[in-house]
Amino acid sequence: MTQLSTIDEILHDAGERMGKSVQLFQREIDTVRTGRATPSLLDSVSVDYHGTTMALNQLATITAPEARLLVVQPWDRSAMATIEKEILRSDLGLTPSNDGTVIRLQVPSLTDERRRELVKRVHKLLEDKHVAVRNVRRDSLEHLRRLEKDGGISQDELRRAQDRLQKLTDEQIVHADQLSKKKESELMER
Repeated sequence: MTQLSTIDEILHDAGERMGKSVQLFQREIDTVRTGRATPSLLDSVSVDYHGTTMALNQLATITAPEARLLVVQPWDRSAMATIEKEILRSDLGLTPSNDGTVIRLQVPSLTDERRRELVKRVHKLLEDKHVAVRNVRRDSLEHLRRLEKDGGISQDELRRAQDRLQKLTDEQIVHADQLSKKKESELMER
């Protein structure tokens, strides 16, 4: 029975690592700007606050009161200029408007060319995650083969474990593909 728990442990670990790759992909594509305003657009913005680099969402409340407007309300107004500068420095293409209390960010409509660029970026991120998931599969296969070589499991058990691992891999790749298609349709929306 110990070999089954070892196989299960290897497959469980593979599933967790693949799942984390897909979750990271989800967070990465959430920061890709669509035509709509969403607070997650600013997740990639970091601000140097009193000598410490912090994520913008740790320094301010970020809301999307309208479809094309983001409002950033810093908890410390002395950080407004620094926040504005970092938003301008980011590759989001947003121009901040500061009224002394909040920073407003109008999210402009995307041009067709920019939409295509962003779709290519999503596809590149997707391919990177496919590679990451396949690397986890490769590592897990090596562990399973080593277990079989050491006499811990039979060839039949190895084959069944490989099938289960392949099924796990396929599920995670399909999930990442679905996330990508959803983001692509959001990007191409007018």
